Amino acid sequence: MISVFVEKENINGDIIEIREKQDINHLKNSFRMKVGDKLRVVDGEFEYICKITEVEKKSILAEIEEKTEDRYSTETEVDIAQGLLKNDKMDLTIQKLTEIGINRIIPMVTERTVVKVKEKKSKWDVVSREALKQCQGVKLVDITTPERLKDIDYGRYDLVLLPYECAEGTRITDILRGCETKPEKVLYLIGPEGGFAEKEVEFLMEKGVKVVSLGRRILRAETAAIVAGGILINELG
Repeated sequence: MISVFVEKENINGDIIEIREKQDINHLKNSFRMKVGDKLRVVDGEFEYICKITEVEKKSILAEIEEKTEDRYSTETEVDIAQGLLKNDKMDLTIQKLTEIGINRIIPMVTERTVVKVKEKKSKWDVVSREALKQCQGVKLVDITTPERLKDIDYGRYDLVLLPYECAEGTRITDILRGCETKPEKVLYLIGPEGGFAEKEVEFLMEKGVKVVSLGRRILRAETAAIVAGGILINELG
């Protein structure tokens, strides 16, 4: 079923008004939707199955037939601090992390970061929102403003992991199985294209971050982000 995201302010009783120009264009011209067709709408908290009641040039109205809570997010909040990557690679990473169910993406500035970005790009939210429609998610990914590695609040997490190419033996599943209780908030860190500097790894270890291996092969940053996130979501979902 075709999905659309709307702000809560666009929901009035049993009626949802779709105002986003791009969504209206897709529904009318790409999907040829008309009055009486079914539509799935999410608002970041709930999922609505609706019937289209009115199609106008600047808005589409839909009547709510069924409302359910978010069934697609994991109990454990899995966040990532992702070293800033070059344009297409960052967009791809955000898209795939949204699809697998990551809760928050913290664009991270490290010693070897090449990309010079001080503010969050509006495009990142657009990429994530479009991916949310495709994967049938409900909750928007929180993409923060870029933060320096040393400024991240590691204390707010029950578990922080560092997949590192020089690590040997210990894997994510080993760490999770060794936890006495299921963590509620988990953070993992992935470096930029050049990886982490040794002194950054030492700093993180001093913070209690657990270093883990993703296997024998050296993965690209965007691949490592998706692989590690997928393992965490699968184990903690």
